[in-house]
Amino acid sequence: MKSAKKSRNTRARKPLRPKLSRPSVTATFAMTVDGKITTRNFSPVDFTSREDKLHLLRQRALGDAVLIGHTTLKQDNVRLGLPHAELREARVARGQTPYPLRVIVSNEGRIDPKLKIFQSDISPIIVFSTVRMPRKYQKSLREKATLHLSDARSVDLAWMLQQLRSEYGIRSVACEGGATLFRALLEEDLVDQLSLTIAPYIFGGAKAPTLTGLSKEFLLRSVRCSLTQMRVVGEECFLTYRIKHRRRSG
Repeated sequence: MKSAKKSRNTRARKPLRPKLSRPSVTATFAMTVDGKITTRNFSPVDFTSREDKLHLLRQRALGDAVLIGHTTLKQDNVRLGLPHAELREARVARGQTPYPLRVIVSNEGRIDPKLKIFQSDISPIIVFSTVRMPRKYQKSLREKATLHLSDARSVDLAWMLQQLRSEYGIRSVACEGGATLFRALLEEDLVDQLSLTIAPYIFGGAKAPTLTGLSKEFLLRSVRCSLTQMRVVGEECFLTYRIKHRRRSG
């Protein structure tokens, strides 16, 4: 995997979609029995076991890069590291860097440089955003991360993945949400696998988000999943689904 230079700031005026391969994308979520991934206030909720937390770290460790949306990053304020030495050692044995590349997606780019992720130099940080990012944020983030800013209103996720593959050598991405980013990736047919933990709780409430957020609208197309693995640990169920891709016309 290629390294990123912190001082670099690139701007893609009109993101193109050349016929390049993209990394595989695995999304990891935990949800309640009634499908809620957090509360109506989107506050961090500790409703899963130690095993699920370790499961998330294992999934993160498998990716060349870990991907997160700005809102989720702000709410959870995580470093996206790997605290267990055995996970880092396993990565090195596979030919990976000790820590995955950390990737943040934000359409508006108002990312607080004081977040914990920017206080640890364990691996390069890449930010995909737009020129809507205010100048003061560009200035403060430029020394902490590599910025990719486009002229579009929102980040072109397909182009972003292609950039990760072609420019940084990323072959696999571990996506840790949130729901808005996951839904957008699904609608672009950019998710390959879903790792889902079902926790023994019921939250209820129409305003608590599910895997695809709070939108009342159906997805543009239904997404078909194929169950490839299931295991039960204690009172939690760990499911792995392969996402079936749409047939390409032409």
